[in-house]
Amino acid sequence: MPAIASGFQEALHCGTLGSVRKLVTRRDILWNALLAQYPDGRPAAVLRLDAVDSGPVIRHGQAPDRCDYLGAREAICFRFKGTYYLHYDGAGPAGWRACLAVSRDLRHWDLKGPVLDLGEAGQDDAGTASSPWTVFDGKWWHMFYVGSRTTSPAPNRIPAVPYFTLAARSLHPQGPWIKQRDVVPFRTKAGTYYADTASPGQIVRLGDEYLMFFSAAAFTDARKLLRTVSIARTKNLDGSWEIDPQPALPPEQQIENSALYFERSNRTWFLFTNHIGLDAEGEYTESIWVYWSRDLNRRNPEQRAVVLDQANCAWAKRSIGMPSVVPAGRKLALFYDAGRGNMGRDVGLAWLELPLKAPR
Repeated sequence: MPAIASGFQEALHCGTLGSVRKLVTRRDILWNALLAQYPDGRPAAVLRLDAVDSGPVIRHGQAPDRCDYLGAREAICFRFKGTYYLHYDGAGPAGWRACLAVSRDLRHWDLKGPVLDLGEAGQDDAGTASSPWTVFDGKWWHMFYVGSRTTSPAPNRIPAVPYFTLAARSLHPQGPWIKQRDVVPFRTKAGTYYADTASPGQIVRLGDEYLMFFSAAAFTDARKLLRTVSIARTKNLDGSWEIDPQPALPPEQQIENSALYFERSNRTWFLFTNHIGLDAEGEYTESIWVYWSRDLNRRNPEQRAVVLDQANCAWAKRSIGMPSVVPAGRKLALFYDAGRGNMGRDVGLAWLELPLKAPR
C-alpha cells in the first residue's frame, strides 16, 4: 500500500490531524478488506459494529433427559411480561429438537427441556423440529419452526436439506405447543432462490401485514449452495405466506438465520445475520454480520459490518452461529452459539450499547 504510506507521511509532515485520521481510517479499511478475502471471492465485510462478549450462558449437556448432551445452538430469545423465553436446538438421543430456557435476568436460566417432538417417519419434521420463531397476535402465540425429513447418521443426527417451515401454536409463550399439520406457510420451490431451503426467521408486523425474514438457499449448477435472507408476507398467521420474487439481499452474500432490531432514535432497522465463511476446511458459520436500512423492505448490501467473530469472541473455537436480539435496558442483548463444528456448541451472550448507530 505505498500510496497510503506516502499520504500518511505527508499528512504527518503538514501536521493536519484530520488528514491523519482520514488516512488511518482508509488504511484500516483497505487492510481489513485484504485480510478478509475468501477463496471463492464471496463478499467480505470491512466495517465493524463490535459487540462486547460475555461468554457462554447455556452450556450443552445440562438440560433434562440429556436432550442437549450433544450440543445447544440457534438460540432465539424474546421477552413477555418481564420474563425472557429462549428456545434453542438441543441435540439429544432422538435428534435435534427445540428446547426451552426461561430467565428473569438473561444470565441465570431454568432449562425446561424439549417443547416439540419429532414427527412420524415420512413427515416433514421426522428428522428435526427445531429453530422456532414466535409471534403473538393478541390471543395466540404462533410458532414457526424448522422441519426436515432426514438427518445424518446417529448419534449426531444433523438435519439434512431440504428444510421446511412448519407451524404450531399455543395460548402461552411457554407452551404446550400444538402442531398445525394443516397449515403450510410456504415451501421450497424448484428453479428459485429458495429451491433447497425455506426455513423460518423473525416475524415483524407492518400495518395489517406480517413479514417474516426467512432463510433461503439454492444449489447452483456447480452444486454450490448460495444462501440469503428473504421476506415472506401474510395477513393470516394460520394461513399461507407469499414469498417475495427477489431475495432481500443477494445470495452471493452467503448469509442465513437473521434477527431484527428497530432503533427508534434514528428510525433504522438493523438486520443481524449469520455469515457463512470459507477456508481450507470448507464452509462454516463464521461470524455475525449486521445490515442497516431505514426501509424495512429494502436494504443496500454494501451497508454491512461485522458484529461478532473470533476477534471479539475469544471462546469460539471456530464457529459462531445464528443471532437473535432482545432489548434489555440501555443495551441490546445478542444471543448466538459457538463451538468447533456443528456439534458440541454452547449458547453465548454479547452486548451492544443503545441507541444503536450504524458504523461510519
